[in-house]
Amino acid sequence: MPALVTFNESADLDPTVPPSGPGCADCTAAQGWWVHLRRCTACGHIGCCDSSPAQHASAHARESGHPIVTSYEPGEVWFWNYTTEEMGRGPALAEPSAHPEDQPVPGPQGRVPDNWRDLIHT
Repeated sequence: MPALVTFNESADLDPTVPPSGPGCADCTAAQGWWVHLRRCTACGHIGCCDSSPAQHASAHARESGHPIVTSYEPGEVWFWNYTTEEMGRGPALAEPSAHPEDQPVPGPQGRVPDNWRDLIHT
């Protein structure tokens, strides 16, 4: 297994920027739903993971040029660089570090279809 990369403060990682909200900003605007959430380390944008129907986190990385994300799931502490496809660790970011623990996964509550498992990307 390759060693984890350490991501340091840079133009792609600003630990002072707070997250954009408790859920995927783009899914929320479109009344969509997500499986898991990712947080852009450059601007705080919260997007849905690549298993989610809309894959907003990776789309944000491509469109904005912000390649590094971190998990926005409670209890998960990892970083990912979409450009280099490297997983690693990084500094503590501005709170909150995850969506509210009472927010269901997938979420948000009330918008996830019963057949959600058939609709995800694997």
